[in-house]
Amino acid sequence: MTMRKMTLGALVFLLSLIAQASELSEKLRSSDYVLMMRHTSAPGVGDPINYTLDDCRTQRNLSPEGRAQAVLIGDWLKKQGVRSADIYSSIWCRCKDTAALLNFDGFRVEPALASFFDEMSNAPERNLALKRFISEKIKTKGDKAIVMVTHHVNIFEFAGENVASGDMVLVKVDSGGGLVSYRIISRPN
Repeated sequence: MTMRKMTLGALVFLLSLIAQASELSEKLRSSDYVLMMRHTSAPGVGDPINYTLDDCRTQRNLSPEGRAQAVLIGDWLKKQGVRSADIYSSIWCRCKDTAALLNFDGFRVEPALASFFDEMSNAPERNLALKRFISEKIKTKGDKAIVMVTHHVNIFEFAGENVASGDMVLVKVDSGGGLVSYRIISRPN
């Protein structure tokens, strides 16, 4: 293979990476898309009996692997061209820790992202609150990405998909915050 062909091949590869990166970041700059993310690895299911939301020691928390995953995802998002983002998190510590470790400009706790795992009958009401939250935020977001760190039950109720820890869902939404379409983005390794 000649040097010219190798250089051309490398250039084509680089341009394809830039095109992929700009697609995600461009979509997230628009008011039509948000990114939902399940918190990273926190071994177990649910929370221990008698947990409290104001004491992380009583909850299921991120493992060291989950902490590393969150840092990796934040780096990956930046490599995709996501430079500026409003990060929102469920009140659960595993979500807040994931949101903080993404390493953007902080995060805000959003009640509409809270888990309803212990009270599944609240799913429709919580999903409506999430749609209202999204509708409100997309109107004023400018070109910042909206990233929401939440739980599998919330993502399942909104998009109908079970996703693994750290997986993301790129969601196209309507003006009312409702789902138009989505694409699952597996957690980068």
